[in-house]
Amino acid sequence: MTEFAFALPLMLLVGMTGMEMANYAMARMRVSNISVMTADGAARIRDSIDEADVVELMNGAKMTGDGIGFAQNGRIILYSIELSADGTRQWIRWQRCVGALRADPSYGRPLTASGATIANGTEIFAANRTSVSANPSSPDRSTATAVGPNGNQIAARAGTAIMMAEVVYNYQPIIPASPLAGRQIRHQNAFNVRQRVDQSLRNLGRITPRSCDTYQA
Repeated sequence: MTEFAFALPLMLLVGMTGMEMANYAMARMRVSNISVMTADGAARIRDSIDEADVVELMNGAKMTGDGIGFAQNGRIILYSIELSADGTRQWIRWQRCVGALRADPSYGRPLTASGATIANGTEIFAANRTSVSANPSSPDRSTATAVGPNGNQIAARAGTAIMMAEVVYNYQPIIPASPLAGRQIRHQNAFNVRQRVDQSLRNLGRITPRSCDTYQA
């Protein structure tokens, strides 16, 4: 009993550490799955894409992270990236976000022809969701020739687009004073669109877009 009393704290420490590491691995896998699901789902939408498609896709991906509190502690950033008309630059035509975490996109935001950033979802339509935007997104100020982490970059070809999903999550530990507390998990995935000729983002229902200036679960 004396030996057990001495060994018990060590056994508890090892056991709880193992549980924490397993939970962290599960969280990383869940974040990776959300990233793949978002990018692949957006790329599979044929012919044209609408705000309603994006909302449905984002909601489904967000629900995948219910078990780790993703909506409150995570962020999905979806980019539509295209090649400029002169074939020299990659530019963000539109960008949509969901999740309460205040995380900045790694590859910037859509830009107007004058270089102003667009975060309120007015890259194509004005704030009334009906008339055409007076300052739409433009490739004029873009300098990127490819996107993605160094050594693993991707570029859209003419006549098509890339759907890139960047998912960020602040890990929530399950044990007090965890050595993994405060860690941030970030995953990125990109897919080329399939059988879609219109890369603009429509809004037939005139719904409020999941713009990147809002932060809510």
